[in-house]
Amino acid sequence: MVLVYADDEQLAYELLGKGREIADELQVPLKAVIIGGGQEKEYINHGADKVFVVESPLQHFKAEEYSDVLANIIKEMEAKVILIGGNKNGRELASRLAAQLNAGCVTDCINLSLDGNHVLAEKVVYGGNAIAIHRFISEPSIVTIPPRTYDALPAGEREGEVIRKKIDTKEYPSKIVNVEEKKAESVNVEAAEIIVSCGRGLKKKEDIQQIEELAKILKATVGCSRPIAADLKWLSEDHWIGLSGHKVKPRLYIALGISGQIQHIAGMRDSDIVVAVNKDADAPIFKMADYGIVGDIYEAVPLLTKEFKEKLGWLEFINKVTFQKR
Repeated sequence: MVLVYADDEQLAYELLGKGREIADELQVPLKAVIIGGGQEKEYINHGADKVFVVESPLQHFKAEEYSDVLANIIKEMEAKVILIGGNKNGRELASRLAAQLNAGCVTDCINLSLDGNHVLAEKVVYGGNAIAIHRFISEPSIVTIPPRTYDALPAGEREGEVIRKKIDTKEYPSKIVNVEEKKAESVNVEAAEIIVSCGRGLKKKEDIQQIEELAKILKATVGCSRPIAADLKWLSEDHWIGLSGHKVKPRLYIALGISGQIQHIAGMRDSDIVVAVNKDADAPIFKMADYGIVGDIYEAVPLLTKEFKEKLGWLEFINKVTFQKR
């Protein structure tokens, strides 16, 4: 069977979409695990045949206990393929689980397929310069999949089974003493439909205001490349898009003054439509762009802002653009 687990419900729905495809190809059931409670009916509506709801006294994620819970279920159900949400907790959990089960594990998988009954997992390597293809030769096969790699299936009324389980785990010496939420801005680039992103083409911090004005008209989220967030600290890391930042999948991505180094491309390569503005005609970003403007962003951005504001308006603009997958 194929088993799905993620501690984030939206990510779990995305994994269920891919899991449904793999399960149907293998002609096996698709099952999901919820630890501590959740919207089990929604898991079924998004593709699961069976949902295990595990009672847990833990108020916060702990990899030791969570891996014990999943290992117990995997052994009991003889799961062959395990898909785990590739966020911070999921990557820690998957590696520990693989060690417990003496199983293969591929993290940050960008594509998953089958070669007969063997799982093929692709991931970006060498800082985004190559893609490695891993072929599992043993079971179970454990992979982590980052958020927004796959689309969730449309929710619909489906028949499924919910099983509530109580699994006892041994007590580990590590303790969670306190949890403090990181203070973040009210921005979520990973969920954005439209992103206006800026890079080293900006000369000073105050010029971000021009980017924000364009983003406001398009009802977009402001993003940035690594230098703006990590080096210059003109924007917080919540805006950072790239291999070490956030991975995004918007309908429209506008790259302003971004050269397009592979580390940045790794974070936005799944965008539906990419529009690039850069004064260097040979900038790598143009290889990724569907539409490009060779020019100074200090000339192009005010013109774009004026055009969208006075003639099209953001909604009319979006309606005139045909968004397609690459």
